[in-house]
Amino acid sequence: MAQPQPQREKDSVRVDPKHYSVEIDNDQVRVLRARYGPHEKSLMHAHPSTVAVFLNDSRVRMTFPDGRTEERDMKAGQTNFSGPEEHLPENLTDRTLDVIVIELKR
Repeated sequence: MAQPQPQREKDSVRVDPKHYSVEIDNDQVRVLRARYGPHEKSLMHAHPSTVAVFLNDSRVRMTFPDGRTEERDMKAGQTNFSGPEEHLPENLTDRTLDVIVIELKR
């Protein structure tokens, strides 16, 4: 059964093409590359269930639609699974943040 995809107006690539680009898109997955410069933040957007692969050490603040925030420390090579969520990420470091986001379609 296909997983619901984010509403078109909340899709990360449409909402924030400065930070997100599509690497692969097929009937199984959509693979995105996200790159945030030092202290850059995104706009509120949504993803279906995802696996994220962090390419460098990072510290990120996620802001959720209800105003709640959560800070996360990630190490280069670390992976993270998230269920469907809407969020606004912010790079809290003085370094570029690079991450591969694999959106699951099934």
